[in-house]
Amino acid sequence: MGLIQLNYRDAKPIYEQIKEGLKHLLISRAIKTGEKLPSVRELAASLAINPNTIQRAYKELENEGYIYTVSGKGTFAAEQDDVVNIRKEELFLEFDAVTSELLYLSVKPEFLAERIADLKEGSKRL
Repeated sequence: MGLIQLNYRDAKPIYEQIKEGLKHLLISRAIKTGEKLPSVRELAASLAINPNTIQRAYKELENEGYIYTVSGKGTFAAEQDDVVNIRKEELFLEFDAVTSELLYLSVKPEFLAERIADLKEGSKRL
């Protein structure tokens, strides 16, 4: 699980960085559905941080539906379709907040639609 990078200079708390790192691995399917995640102690040792920090990240990811725990067996990646749907919902909430603010700042809806179309075209080129 060396794919999680921590930035100790970042203002974002370490547990949030771990949570975001794991979320990215789950959404990108680097961690497959049903795959067992490292134990709290294993991940804490590999990242050289306090196990309570890992526990907090795991607890929040479980509350958000990204992972689940089986007592005595460990922590596992949730169904990928569920994970993708959860992430879409989170992003739509962010999108709505940003779009509302832009509209409040007198940005025309047509300009926003054009931006979205440009982004779509840009993703086709990749």
